[in-house]
This record gives sequence, structure tokens and C-alpha cells, in this order.
Amino acid sequence: MSYGKPVSYRNATDRYGSLSIGMHWLMVFLLVAVYAAINLSDAAPKGSDLRAQLKVWHFAFGLCVFALVFVRLAIRQLCGPPPHITPPIPRWQEHLARAMHITLYVFMLCMPALGWLAISAKGDPVSFVGLQLPMLIDADKVLYKSLKDIHETIGTIGYYLIGLHAAAALVHHYVMRDNTLLRMLPRRR
Repeated sequence: MSYGKPVSYRNATDRYGSLSIGMHWLMVFLLVAVYAAINLSDAAPKGSDLRAQLKVWHFAFGLCVFALVFVRLAIRQLCGPPPHITPPIPRWQEHLARAMHITLYVFMLCMPALGWLAISAKGDPVSFVGLQLPMLIDADKVLYKSLKDIHETIGTIGYYLIGLHAAAALVHHYVMRDNTLLRMLPRRR
């Protein structure tokens, strides 16, 4: 038995559709997994199988993020325009929100690409769920170090981007009392 309105994959005027909501929360899960895997690997003993396996998971989750960004962009087109925020927010907040979303998409595209480039530059095999992926560049230890440093720096910035995104949703919900957060939550039954 279902209560309330039927679930739709398309965005409505007051909330995102099930595809957009599902993809958003899947990406959240994957980003948490990416960060958890690399942080846990740093805590594991150097040279241990656990450390190596956590790095493999970090890379696998990162490539999932990379692939799903393109799916998510397609879903944005398929599901229609985003729902309205009520009560309406000032124009400057709309621009800031749009800039944040663009920045998050660039982050989710660049980080896995940088990781793949770094692994290629290190000369390590690049595999994903049992498939051997092509090396993007030739092995170059100096370039590897630079790419790794850039990847780690942007990874640190990612904590702030994701944190600001989440904090903004909470401010909208608890302080501004609009429907920004509710638009992205699954429907209650």
C-alpha cells in the first residue's frame, strides 16, 4: 500500500524525481567510500595487504564516481528542470548554488582523472573490476609525484566543498526554513 503521491522518475515542481534523488545519494555514498578507503589505507601498516586493498577500493570507488557523473548529467537532462525552492531565495543565492554545483561536478570529474593519470605515471597497472584499463600516459616518476600532490590537495579541498554543500542544505532547512533539503530527500511513506 502506498501513501501520498506516486513516485516519479521525473522532477516535479516541488521535489526532485526518484532518479535524481537516487543518483544524488548514490554519489554521496561513493564519495564517503572514496574518502574512507584512502583514510583507512593511510592508517594501515605500510606494505600490508590491507593497505594495498584499501587503495584498490579507493581507486575503484573513484572510477565509479567518474563514470556515474556522466550518468548523473544525463539524468539531469532526462528528468526535467530542478524543482522550485519555496519560499524563493534571493538571486545571489541561486547564482552561488549554481556555482557550487558546477564546482562539485568539476571536482567529481577531475579527481578520478587525476588519480588515473597519477597511477599511469607511476607505471602501475590500472585495473577496474577485473578489467585492464589503458595507461593514460607513460611512466614518469617526477610527473607522478606532481600529479599525486595535486590529487591530494584537491582531495583536501573536496572536504570543504562537500561540507559547505551539506551545511548550506542544513542552513536552508533549519534557518531559512525553505524546501531546499526536502526536495532531495526520498518521499516518506
